[in-house]
Amino acid sequence: MLWPLVALSLAAQDPHAGHDPAARPEILQIAARPVPLKGGIGSAHDPVGTKSKDAQAFYDQGLAYLHSYVWLEAARSFNQALRQDSNLAIAHAMLSIAYTELNRPTEARAALDRATGLAPLASEHDRRHIHTRALQMAAETAGRSSSALTMYRSALDDDLSKFPTDDEFWLLRGLAESADPAERGQGSVAASIRFYEKAAAIAPGHFAAHHYLTHTYENTRRVTEALEEGATYARKAPEIPHARHMHGHELRRVGRIAEAIAEFTVADALEAAYLKAEKIPVEYDWHYQHNVDLLGTSYQYVGRMRAAEALFRTSFAIPSSSVEQELNKREWPMFLLARGRAKEALDAAGVMAKHRSSIVSAAGHVMIGEARLALREFQAAADEANAALRLMRGAPQGAGLVADSLQALQGKFLLRTGQREKGRAMLAEIAKNVRAAPGPDAWTQALFILESTARTAREAEDWEVADWAARQMIAHDPNYAGGHYALALVARHQGDAVSARGELDLAAKYWETADSDLPELVVIRSR
Repeated sequence: MLWPLVALSLAAQDPHAGHDPAARPEILQIAARPVPLKGGIGSAHDPVGTKSKDAQAFYDQGLAYLHSYVWLEAARSFNQALRQDSNLAIAHAMLSIAYTELNRPTEARAALDRATGLAPLASEHDRRHIHTRALQMAAETAGRSSSALTMYRSALDDDLSKFPTDDEFWLLRGLAESADPAERGQGSVAASIRFYEKAAAIAPGHFAAHHYLTHTYENTRRVTEALEEGATYARKAPEIPHARHMHGHELRRVGRIAEAIAEFTVADALEAAYLKAEKIPVEYDWHYQHNVDLLGTSYQYVGRMRAAEALFRTSFAIPSSSVEQELNKREWPMFLLARGRAKEALDAAGVMAKHRSSIVSAAGHVMIGEARLALREFQAAADEANAALRLMRGAPQGAGLVADSLQALQGKFLLRTGQREKGRAMLAEIAKNVRAAPGPDAWTQALFILESTARTAREAEDWEVADWAARQMIAHDPNYAGGHYALALVARHQGDAVSARGELDLAAKYWETADSDLPELVVIRSR
């Protein structure tokens, strides 16, 4: 008798839940290295209380790096500013943000304490920024939608009444509209827009508002505006990998996949060159792995499977102190399953299942379950799903990061074991959830989840669900060849040769740059 899979009711996804222990101390040595002034990173300027032009220049460089999430270089720049002016209290406050994001909470607190200790000697502008940073850190500790967050927002409103032309305060106020005070703009909401637009109007040469507006428009599904803002960000900060891949996000969403790949390729090259020149291990900069993932999924999208496989292998081998980045390693076993390589997927998922993080381990067990299901080992698939569920219940704050994938496994399991109505209902719910998830990464993941559902339905000979899943894929992204190929297989099964030929022609069109021996193209040519 198969073990039952228990229906879940778990918290929404929280990308900041379940961080690993602090990063290795060597990262602090890198953060303390001297750094020169750089070009091409975008312009940021906030006049602070120093008489040293060099201290001001390095402080501004640190701000620019903060606004692009380049935490190591931000830390190096603020430390360099402090070498020029050791009493520049506000540089310590900003350093606390970089250390927080480098997963060094003790050092972040110490930096803020130094800023607070020096604050009485600072200008009023600097004192207000230091005080507001202290409230921000308190809100980060308290968590989502807390009274501490309300206090932080109120302090920013007071700051803006005193310094109405301070674009940094306007940017911070836009970030603070998110329910999560620990995120740095990726979760920006519609209410953030007016603050970012005000910052852009005050400092038209500054790129940061355009960066945050790109995230905001992504999250609110305003793709055209996101594309425009992302292009502006990339133009203003051309040497920043994150800026280039942000633009790639939006190009991919509007069907300009070749241009997107070009941007991801540039971002990857910039990141690789930086790490080599600075002798920084790849695991210390999350941008590199993220760029590799983006490029890998893009090559998978266009059928360049050999290039995609090489990138997924590279990414899977990179250790990370970020739970979210470790979760992204699911892309490798998912890719292997999509290519019919279930036993290899089983091995890769097994590595994830042994991870020290309960949430990453749970994701590994889900992927083992997917591989077992593909191998028609139904009891083993059920066991793995329940193992994942137990781990998730032991780490409820991060459980939402795995909930959809576990429920997708459950729906496929029900479909494959004769409980079709239950399976169909669950898969319909999952499709709705993943298609509604905000952000470009979630948008791409949703496409491949729907493709996996269509494949499972065909294997289960449930052609009604196979038809529905294929149409869901096309509705989600009409430019993806895999959706048209999946619909062609359904039409062929139904004896509709005309529709099958039309969909195969579309698939061939969108796979025009695919590997010449792509199995799907071999099928198309044979027909």
